[in-house]
Amino acid sequence: MLYPALGILEFNSIAQGIISADAALKKSMIEVLISRTICPGKYLVVINGDIDQVKESVKESETIGGYYNIDSIVIPNLDPQVPPALSAATEINNFSSLGILETYSAPSSILSADAAVKAADVELIEIRIANGIGGKSFYTLTGEESQVRAALDAGADAIKDTGLLMNMKVIPSPHQDLYRHLI
Repeated sequence: MLYPALGILEFNSIAQGIISADAALKKSMIEVLISRTICPGKYLVVINGDIDQVKESVKESETIGGYYNIDSIVIPNLDPQVPPALSAATEINNFSSLGILETYSAPSSILSADAAVKAADVELIEIRIANGIGGKSFYTLTGEESQVRAALDAGADAIKDTGLLMNMKVIPSPHQDLYRHLI
């Protein structure tokens, strides 16, 4: 069951991440969607629930996480494309232009992806968070080239003040064989 808000926290200590996930659960009525290690030796916690409950739990986790908290965000009114993209369960039937946006943290990538799909008529393919890619995260999306560019611009704008944007690219006409390696 999805709620109107998502909270995402990334820690550079596995132990502190686990303790912070426990604190989030004890603070308010939320559900933990993800609580696991990510590369390189970091810990990711993703929670959902009512916006006020998520905000309270994220604040508590930030307090408990202290110095070990790398990045944390709350996304109200999460776009419905985001959850399936987090678990690589997106079904894309019409591939067009390809957009890729890469970040230095999982929370910034999820926030950026949410902003991107809310801003333009695109389909989110996947949000890959920090496993096997040196702690970076990225997402891919498809649509008409102008829409893909608008989506990536909105995604970049959503995280511009964080300093966590690594790169973004558009491939106007990707080779169709490329897509089977992306999904």
